[in-house]
Amino acid sequence: MNTKKIVNFIFELGMLKKVRHSGWQLVGIKNPDTIAEHALLAAQIGYILAVMEGDVNPEKVTTMLVIHDNVETRTGDPNKINSRYFDKKPAEEKAIKEQLDNLGEVIKKKWLAYFEEFEMRNTKEGVIAKDADWLEMAFQAKEYYDCGYKAVIDWINNVEKAVETRSAKLIIKEMKKTEFTAWFRNLQKMTYTKLKK
Repeated sequence: MNTKKIVNFIFELGMLKKVRHSGWQLVGIKNPDTIAEHALLAAQIGYILAVMEGDVNPEKVTTMLVIHDNVETRTGDPNKINSRYFDKKPAEEKAIKEQLDNLGEVIKKKWLAYFEEFEMRNTKEGVIAKDADWLEMAFQAKEYYDCGYKAVIDWINNVEKAVETRSAKLIIKEMKKTEFTAWFRNLQKMTYTKLKK
């Protein structure tokens, strides 16, 4: 393994903290989440889904999700409108292969297989990982929806139709009726002291 190539690859991955999801800009969100933020939460959702589904390797699902959007350092994040005018799959395949040339054969072989499983959804882990990817987008949409961006409801509805696993279906059903701020409602504690009269 070439240490210089690895260092450059890690710097390249840092770009994922700067590339923003472009689709949200279509509905007026000025400062949408980044690809890195998306991948982190999707990976954690993937682990949870894998455990809920059982009989799969949650670490494999998580790894798929950690790397699934690495190509967007080179391809950007084309939204659904952009994608109407070109096929992004060949560009992503070329980008992932060139990126993985920097990491040596062991990592390249495994990560390329994970990337393909994720894209093809030809294993249970691949199906769960894709569900987690979509669920993360639905959760982000729900947060934006609760903040007043009503046009994002299409993301939530489309994800609800798309997910395959029983666990993802249960989660999105519950998510749709939960406000994104509900998690901290019982954690708030007033910090003032009443004045004595």
